[in-house]
Amino acid sequence: MIEVFQYEFMRNALIAAVLVNIACGIVGTYVVINKIVFISGGISHAAFGGIGLGYFLGINPIITAVPFSLVSAVAIGFIGKRSKLSEDTAIGIIWATGMALGIIFINLAPGYAPDLFSYLFGNILTISLTDLYIMIILDFAIILIVALFYKEFFSISFDEEFSIVVGIPVRILYMVILCMVALSVVILIRVVGIILVIALLTIPASICSQFTYNIKKLMVGSVVVGIISTVAGLFISYLLNIASGASIVILLVLIFTVSFFIKNVLNSLTRRRHSRSITIE
Repeated sequence: MIEVFQYEFMRNALIAAVLVNIACGIVGTYVVINKIVFISGGISHAAFGGIGLGYFLGINPIITAVPFSLVSAVAIGFIGKRSKLSEDTAIGIIWATGMALGIIFINLAPGYAPDLFSYLFGNILTISLTDLYIMIILDFAIILIVALFYKEFFSISFDEEFSIVVGIPVRILYMVILCMVALSVVILIRVVGIILVIALLTIPASICSQFTYNIKKLMVGSVVVGIISTVAGLFISYLLNIASGASIVILLVLIFTVSFFIKNVLNSLTRRRHSRSITIE
């Protein structure tokens, strides 16, 4: 197993596994707490427009996906909060528009799009040094934003009405959270692809949320669970010669299922002990 580290693509993949889950653990916590999983899906699929634009312009699609995803996130937030349209309608519109633009750009691009499949379904083994540098920059941006607005994010996540009363700019910070989701989506595209991006952004946080309500512990736990799952899924895909993105997601689902079962067992034991103590008294 150690011999796999002699390959540069495997070293890049392992580094990417850490960088990706730093962003996902932090942002995924806010996604789960604020219940905006569907919005994350809309942003991820809208990002396909940026991928197509990259092919059309002949540059790294990840670079063009960043502004495209940010614009999509702001558009979803603006339409959902400032118009009469419901948020799910806004998501559907942006989702469909991004996918359609991506297809048009790819059709207009000269030649053949060789790595398109990896952007749709992910392939962590194809990550380059340029992708790693982009991930580092985006991770740094997410960490900086959370460090600056941690208290405000905490407030609007648990009590939006109180936040408005005390003068916190809720709408602006909500847009900032959506922009962080957009940055995370861009980081995730190369690992699990546009179609599976929701899994890595939400499942690790969902697993940890069953055992803690402390937001800092939830972030750290999500990062750790995500890294372990991604690295393990990577090695499983290497050994079985299957798609890396899919193997990572399936492993996460299995871990979530086991954790859900364990949590239910623990809750059942706690209720029994509680009922016994009441009976004795």
